Amino acid sequence: MQKTLDQLVERLRRAHGDDLVSVILYGSAATPAEHDPGYSDLNVLCVLKELTPKQLAQAQPVFHWWRGYESLTPLMLAESELPGAADCFAIEFRDMQQRRQVLFGKDVVADMHIDPAFYRVQVEYELRAKLLRLRQKAAAVFSDRKLLGRLLLDSVTSFCVFARHALLLQGIDAPLDRRAVLRLAQEKLGIDAAPFATLLDVREKKAREKKASPGQWKPAELLATYLRQIERMIEVVDNLGKGNL
Repeated sequence: MQKTLDQLVERLRRAHGDDLVSVILYGSAATPAEHDPGYSDLNVLCVLKELTPKQLAQAQPVFHWWRGYESLTPLMLAESELPGAADCFAIEFRDMQQRRQVLFGKDVVADMHIDPAFYRVQVEYELRAKLLRLRQKAAAVFSDRKLLGRLLLDSVTSFCVFARHALLLQGIDAPLDRRAVLRLAQEKLGIDAAPFATLLDVREKKAREKKASPGQWKPAELLATYLRQIERMIEVVDNLGKGNL
């Protein structure tokens, strides 16, 4: 992975020269113990002095090359956009502040201000939006055990992230470790961590679907408790906005 990232930085430097301000790796890949190549992308922030069609054209060959690694296209921002972007993408920049690796240039994230009000609203919005999508997709594949199971496995780390942000919103110093987050969420938010932990077990191959007994891994049955806990998480975050917590 590091060799690939080094190549990305070198290509960006050749493409943009002195206009390149910063290249930052963020997300699970910046914490190798959490990174799962089978599920996780390489998330990269690329900051330029300015971002015009000229810079976009210069980036095109780099992005074509990068797509060959089946990773997300780097997030490109002009340096002047960062303060405003922190209001709209509070979750992303809050995550970057907790786990990032500066691959090139300045650390433009460390001192960014995250407005608490915008932060709470985005956490609630993302939770509700992902819950709606999860329900829609589950309805389309409900009778297919394999597809439903994959859907749940693909979603669980996102909801672990939101559980951590729900804790952070309450001033609780939530760790990055997913299982530690789940233990805290159960203790502080009243969320049953069991369905999340089961999905993490399967993802991490500690409980393999093909070898599990029928009682261990039934996606359709797990879905009910999983959805209830996500709904509880939304309730907690919503109440924060109403001053009820």
